Amino acid sequence: MIRRALTIAGSDSGGGAGIQADLKTFMAYGVFGMSAITAITAQNTIGVQKIAELPLDIIEAQITSVITDIGVDAVKTGMLANPDIVELVAQSIRKYDLKNIVVDPVMVAKSGDSLLSDKAIETIKTRLLPLADVITPNLPEAEVLLRRKIDTLEDMEKAARDLHSSSSQTVVIKGGHLAQGNEMIDIVYDGRDTTKLRGVFIKTKNTHGTGCTFASAIAAGLAKGYEPKVAIRTAKLYISEAIRTALPLGKGHGPTNHYAGLNSKW
Repeated sequence: MIRRALTIAGSDSGGGAGIQADLKTFMAYGVFGMSAITAITAQNTIGVQKIAELPLDIIEAQITSVITDIGVDAVKTGMLANPDIVELVAQSIRKYDLKNIVVDPVMVAKSGDSLLSDKAIETIKTRLLPLADVITPNLPEAEVLLRRKIDTLEDMEKAARDLHSSSSQTVVIKGGHLAQGNEMIDIVYDGRDTTKLRGVFIKTKNTHGTGCTFASAIAAGLAKGYEPKVAIRTAKLYISEAIRTALPLGKGHGPTNHYAGLNSKW
């Protein structure tokens, strides 16, 4: 039986991030992808021009429609925009007892545009993170969640432990913003062990949608039955190849190549 993954996130008209990136990633993994759109953005490689949040009843109807008919093996959340949407998603996870929840706490676009209201941050911390199996903040997002600066690898390790204490089973803090030389290190903490995922830092401006893609790759792995650490390591390989072969489209930050390694055994 084909595995099923649901993305609950915003739509990126440029196709590089949001549900578009998630669905492409699910396909690359051989997982059937479904979506519940929370917001529509007018967006390209340069920035976000407009955002329209969808009504709560429409978001709820999408989630219910998918779950009650097709079923869901994993869920990835992305842009949730406001506290009411966050609360609705948290309620849906509890109502349907959904498993394999990957939360990408999307707050800021690659261009620097804000994608999450200030009031929604606390709701994510208190209502959504405790339900997650994996969370994948980058350094700026981890700083917002913890309300402190993260300047060193040791800071990242402590941040992962602190986020785990009030949230999920596994925390992945992405280290792209601390990359030095040719190396980039992500920190993974599961409540017991701290793992450093080392990778080559790829110098390119075409990194639009990397966070969405990485999180949805983890969700796809979990849907296929991978253990969290295996899903994370596999997703790391996938996103690294997607960045290495990124597409030079548009005038700003081009998208990663979601079809990289399409024939690989993800």
